[in-house]
Amino acid sequence: MDYLYWMQLFGMLVIGAPALLMCLLGLTSLVDRRLSERATILCVQAAISIGLVACVAILAMMLLHGTRHVAVELGNWVEIPNYHFSLKIVFDRLSVPFVILTFALCGTIAAFAKNYMHREPGFNRFFVLYSLFLLGMVAASLAGTIETLFAGWELVGLSSALLVAYFQERPAPVRNGLRIWAVYRVADAALLIAALLLHHLTGHGDFDKLMGSHPGWPDVHASVESHEALIIGLLLLIAAAGKSALVPFSSWLPRAMEGPTPSSAVFYGALSVHLGAYLLLRVSPALDLSPWLGGAVIGLGLLTAVYAALVGRAQTDIKSALSFASLTQVGIIVAEIGLASFLAPPWQAFLRYFALIHILGHACLRTLQFVRAPTLLQDYRLLENAMGARLPKLASLWEKNLPQGLRIWLYRFALERGYLDSWLEDLLLQPFLRILRLCDSLEQRWTRLLSGDEPPAAPRSDSPIPPGEDSL
Repeated sequence: MDYLYWMQLFGMLVIGAPALLMCLLGLTSLVDRRLSERATILCVQAAISIGLVACVAILAMMLLHGTRHVAVELGNWVEIPNYHFSLKIVFDRLSVPFVILTFALCGTIAAFAKNYMHREPGFNRFFVLYSLFLLGMVAASLAGTIETLFAGWELVGLSSALLVAYFQERPAPVRNGLRIWAVYRVADAALLIAALLLHHLTGHGDFDKLMGSHPGWPDVHASVESHEALIIGLLLLIAAAGKSALVPFSSWLPRAMEGPTPSSAVFYGALSVHLGAYLLLRVSPALDLSPWLGGAVIGLGLLTAVYAALVGRAQTDIKSALSFASLTQVGIIVAEIGLASFLAPPWQAFLRYFALIHILGHACLRTLQFVRAPTLLQDYRLLENAMGARLPKLASLWEKNLPQGLRIWLYRFALERGYLDSWLEDLLLQPFLRILRLCDSLEQRWTRLLSGDEPPAAPRSDSPIPPGEDSL
């Protein structure tokens, strides 16, 4: 048994443990034989521990042997002329740290949710969706092909939307979950079009063939033309913007806070909100081919950071304030990824490593802040009760130096969250609904015409009155 055998074995454990957990919790729920709370937690802890140990073992073996890139083929699941759906996972300097982060933070949140969700009527449903999210994050992080990435991307989006609507007895969580799902559909459509276009232009969706595997990330180069990189990169940027709540899709982020605190922590504070930035890091060599694409990434990241920093100052609940604080850092990370495409190779690799470290550190910090938020509010209440007064609030530099009229306008803008909700509804949602209603009416009319049930046309208002009839 050689080195590659052990690498493939541990690789299958990394992806297999979350898959087995999802099947176990999902199938027992489908046959109405739900596991007890204790058994559920034991299964979750076992799956996360196996996956984490296997991933750490892969990292140790890669460091010992000096390997920077290991691919595990899972075969072609769909194969038709001119297209094949292949599953492949890749362990390199980008995917291994992100997967270790995924297992570590999901394990932390599982330990927190064990007590937070205790005796909750939807305890089993929460962990079924949690296992779905874990599998999606691991698949998206290790994806070696754009099809594998899309599969994990969809699992993450589905579990996120369903956990936002977790408290389904109330209308607000369900409405917000549907809104988030609608925004995800736009991002998923962009990613799907990018996958099809990548197959059309290159004949495959393999990241190794697109950007090379030697010596490994980040020292790889894209094999497409600059205009092709621009088109594919813009589609992937739209997908990343939708998943990471970048402008103009930022309005769904505070809506996601309707879910339980454990899901808010692991999704929108730690992992899911960074998945768009991770996608841009994965395809970052394509950004080097088009200055316009790199400039768009920098501009979108900086715009998002400024927007989130401004809006976050006007939030009145701690989870929304933390979510916009997370978005500020995600915008800075995206700007770092775009800036790296304009640097020379030694500094380019350094900045991409810096963006990855920024993701890892920020995710850990936000997880701690989200799980600490409920008890922090209680501590503030106890402190204010002991003082007999509110805690003093110091005026910021902006409040001291900005004119009053501008401060009022900025406060209103921040309080309305940039009016992005209304803009998206007017510019995206309503036109889309009108098109769907038009298609529905045309389909109904053609169905009536083909079946012979079409009613006669009403007389025109300017037609003459038939003889024998009196006009009013």
